Parts: sequence; C-alpha cells; structure tokens
Amino acid sequence: MVGLRPSGLRTGGQVLVDALKNHGVDMAFAVPGESYLAVLDALHDASNQIRLVTCRQEGGAAYMAEAYGKLTGKPGICLVTRGPGASNATVGLHTAFQDSTPMILLIGQVARDQAEREAFQEVDFRRLFGQVTKWTAQIEDARRIPEYMSQAFHRAMNGRPGPVALALPEDMLTDRVEVKDAGHYVTARGNPSAEQMAELRDRLAKAKRPFVILGGGGWDAQAVADIQVFAENMNLPVGASFRCQDYFDNDHKNYAGDVGIGISPKLGERVKNADLLLVVGARLGEMTTSGYTLLEPPVPQQTLIHVHASPEELGRVYQAALPINSGMQGFAKMARGLKPVDHAAWDAQTAAARAEYEAWQKHEANAGAVQMGEILAYLRDKLPKDAIVTNGAGNYATWWHRFYRWRSYRTQLAPTNGSMGYGVPAGVAAKLVHPDRIVLSVNGDGCFLMNGQELATAVQHNANVIFLVVNNGMYGTIRMHQEREYPGRVSGTDLKNPDFAALARAYGAQGETVRETAEFAPAFERALKASKPALIEIVLDPEALTPRLGLSQIRANALKNK
Repeated sequence: MVGLRPSGLRTGGQVLVDALKNHGVDMAFAVPGESYLAVLDALHDASNQIRLVTCRQEGGAAYMAEAYGKLTGKPGICLVTRGPGASNATVGLHTAFQDSTPMILLIGQVARDQAEREAFQEVDFRRLFGQVTKWTAQIEDARRIPEYMSQAFHRAMNGRPGPVALALPEDMLTDRVEVKDAGHYVTARGNPSAEQMAELRDRLAKAKRPFVILGGGGWDAQAVADIQVFAENMNLPVGASFRCQDYFDNDHKNYAGDVGIGISPKLGERVKNADLLLVVGARLGEMTTSGYTLLEPPVPQQTLIHVHASPEELGRVYQAALPINSGMQGFAKMARGLKPVDHAAWDAQTAAARAEYEAWQKHEANAGAVQMGEILAYLRDKLPKDAIVTNGAGNYATWWHRFYRWRSYRTQLAPTNGSMGYGVPAGVAAKLVHPDRIVLSVNGDGCFLMNGQELATAVQHNANVIFLVVNNGMYGTIRMHQEREYPGRVSGTDLKNPDFAALARAYGAQGETVRETAEFAPAFERALKASKPALIEIVLDPEALTPRLGLSQIRANALKNK
C-alpha cells in the first residue's frame, strides 16, 4: 500500500491523476473535453503509467471501460465531458450496473460559480444517474479529491461490484492545493459461516435432483477453479446464467449449458424440476429465469440456496431457504473444501444433462449459402482456449450462445443488459489489455453500426481485433418478435446497409466479404495473419433468423395461432 504521503502544491487535475496512479490504474478510455483540460494535462505527465485511449464517442469509451472492468476485475476508467458527453456514456453505466462490473466515470463539469444557472451543457448528474450507478457525487473541494476517489474505488469494488460517477467542476480542477494522497483501495469480501456451509452440505446430501447455476460479478480465476473442483467432488450438473458461460469449462463433463435466452427446453425443465437449486453469484434476473418462469416468485418450488455478495439482493425477488451473503472467492474456497456427499442419487442425471447439452449443440442447416452452424463449428475447433469473444445484442448472438464453447474464465465479454453496440468497443478494450491473445468481436449489422466508429480507435491504437459482422439486413431480434406478434406486418426493422468490408478498408483495417460458407475459413486465416484490425462481413440469408426457426416458419406459426 502506498499509504498517506505529504505532497507539494498541485492542481486538482494533478491530485486526481495521482489518485488514479495510487489506485493502480494503468489504462483509461476518454473522449476529450474542455471541461477537464486540467486532468488531460496531468495525464500527459503520467503517460508512462496510464495509457490514455482516445475514443470516438462516449458510448464507445464507456463500453470499453466496462469491458476492461469485466476482463480485469479492476474498475474501468472512463473520462468524458459534461452534458452531452456524459449522457452518451450512460449506456456504459447501465451495462456495468446490470452486469455487476466495477467502473468509474469521471465527468468534467461546469464551474462552481455557474452551477444551478443551466450553464452551457450543465446537468445535475446525481439526478441523471440515479438508478444506473452505485453512487454519484460531485467534488466541490480539490482537497477532498483523494477522499472521494478512495470512496469511488471502494464502492465500485466492494459488495456487488458496479459503476460509480464523479462530476469534476472545471474550476475545482485548476485549484492549487496541498493535500495528502490515499493509498490503494482494499477489497473487502465477506465469507460464509461454517454453519451455513454445513447446512448447505446437509441439504445437498438429502437432495435427489440438485442443480447449480453460476453467474454475476466479483469472480476471479481462482474462484472459478475452486467452484469447478466443488462440482467435481459432488458430481453436480452446472449451468451458467445469461452470458456468463465462461464461468465453467464448457468442455467439462459436469457442464450442462447456459441458462439464458433460447435455453434448451430440456435444460429448462431440469432447472424447473430440481429439488435443490444452488445459485452462486447470479441475481436470478429476467433473462436467467426465462421471464421469472423457471423459478416461481416469491417462494420457488425448488429449495433455493442463494449466494450473493450483496445482502440487498438476497430475498429481493426469491426467498431462499438458505441465503448466504458472501463474496465469490470466499464461498468457492469453502465449497471446494467441503467433504463430498454420496452423489449416487444424481450421477445419472449429471451424465444425462451433459449428453443433452452436447445434443443441443448439434446444428442443423439454415437457409441460404452461409451456414452459421458450420462457421461456429469451425471457430470452436480453431480458436485457442484463451481467445476472447465479445458481442453485443441481437439474434446473431444466439448462434454463439448455443454453439460456441468457452473454456476459460473471462473469455466471454457480452452485456447481460442486452445492450446493442457493445461488441466493437469491448473487442478494442480486450485487445489492448491482452495484445497477445486472439480477440474476436462478433456483431450484427444493426449492432455494429451503433459503435462501428470505434474501428478508428482500433486502428489508431493498434488493437488488431478480428471483427465479424453478420449482415441479414434487419434488426433481427425485433423482427422475430414482430413476426410472432404481428405476422407479416413489417415496420421499422428493415435496414439498408453499407458495404461493411469497404467501410473497414476506409478506416485502415482489412475488409472482406463472405457470401458462402466455404469462403469463411480462408478469410479468417487471412485475418489472423493481418498486421492490423480485420473485418469479415458475413452475408446471411434473412430467412435464417434463429438457429431453430426461419423467418417464414415463425410467421406461419404465428398466423396459425391467431
């Protein structure tokens, strides 16, 4: 720990940047603004310690900071200007909040003597960000910057991780003050009691149809390894909550699949029929519970053991028979040390759950010349265990949820709040953090153009990501719902797209177009060898709307049921 140390006269901007250094920040994502010039000036002197990644839009910068937080377990730092800039960054805060990702948004603000006058771009961020941050504050006195920054890091990391926002009046940042610095934040995580772990083991010993669901924030590689040993010792079937599929090796014999959107019907029934449900870290939100149907609120028919870092989350929707307020590391370590119970009662069920998962991964032909199932099979075999895959939201993502396999922790970066436009900036952040690893950014055509401008960021900062754009000429998810509810009445979901490969080349990246399945593997090999970012546009038949049903089938089924 750095500890407290005296310092000379410094500007507020310098005090702030020193605080970032003291808290171990090595990278920050920004769109510059005149409201925090003093911070930018201080970052100039800290360039050997903090890499400043200049982005093209605040939404992209905020997504990058959120992806950094997911990937590293440390707060992602985003700097934006007041008003419009901070408003653009709100999408990243919402993602971080629902995904339980540590993140700190620093916002240049109007001068203190102009406050409450609706000055140029003035916004009261404490009111604007009320439900998308753990804490929002404004620093009025530069001498309190170390205190506020320390609190920001501790709030972002402790309990249920999440985003924090601090507004920085521009005149406060130029004030010269003498103040002591705080040391590095300390993460405090709770542990289960011995009595709770004993009760968990007793309930498990009496179960006949147990099932485990992993998810949420606050994990690390060791906790993931520990929970895997626990599952092995007890021979438990394990599922991952929505977009947390990298929390358990998908090749492992105990892995049963993802409990999220488009869940395997057999897996859904297995969760419903479990007599003991151990949920570790997941909030049990709408996506993981299939609209709160897999478990019935407020008291599920399954005996629920719910482990969560936030006491406020326990009992919020579902009353657990055994609620355990604990960090993931402490619980996983103690679970690993539990003496195994006799698991003969469910050994066959664990094997059956695995067999059902493997059967679910077998793809069928889809409409058109491009077969997405075959492309996913190729990528599943081609990509190394540590390859990072990012994506935003859209029907294109269901192919990855169902057919890809994540084999190590923090190789899946995807927003559990279903936010579009995430895949491109998340891919850039991932490649900057791990330049030695393959990073694949997967996007739909609608999703890509929500933050495609960050291709410029990838080129500028030598983030050699491979971007896939699955182009079916529509907002596919909305079209799917539209055909189900209002069959044949297409409104607002058709898209007229650019030549994505040519667009990539215009940014200085490599660009190719794939119109047949056989073209994909050679294009991907060329992308791997490129010494710059590469984009592959996959032209997908609009009929291939989901892995199971085509557009016409969805419409026909809806008309039949009208």
